[in-house]
Amino acid sequence: MSFHVRRKEREITDPTEMRQVLKDTKYVTLALCRDNEPYLVALSHGYDPEHNCLYFHCATEGKKLVYAKVNPKVWGQAVLDFGVTDECDYAYTCVHFSGTISLVSSLEEKWRGLQTLIRQVAVNPESKLAKIKPEKLEKTTIGKIEITYMSGKKHQAPPKQP
Repeated sequence: MSFHVRRKEREITDPTEMRQVLKDTKYVTLALCRDNEPYLVALSHGYDPEHNCLYFHCATEGKKLVYAKVNPKVWGQAVLDFGVTDECDYAYTCVHFSGTISLVSSLEEKWRGLQTLIRQVAVNPESKLAKIKPEKLEKTTIGKIEITYMSGKKHQAPPKQP
């Protein structure tokens, strides 16, 4: 079943604009499902525009990994919240995406994923990255969401009157 944005003037159709939302947000909400039981989790993430994927860090075990192993298909959302306008409207930009979740095994991709994540969410990323030792990276669990679909919607506040 296919759906469309009811208010076409709010639809984001430019892939570059949608990708920028994924770069500008620090968190995404991710929906997973296992045995007809949904699970929702917020993740800090780093968006890699070259590979059109999100990277995240997690524990070596836990609910999201159990769900992902059974069903790697995910749905997610990233929201830029601009608050309530003077006209009592809600101003926002959001991107919904679907994709496939997996764990990264190669050290090279783990390093790329961790750099992407830390550079997106950390205040002083280079000093944090300099402290990561190869033996620590080996034991780090990095997840990846390969994005297969994106849609976007926005409602911006009207310009303030002088």
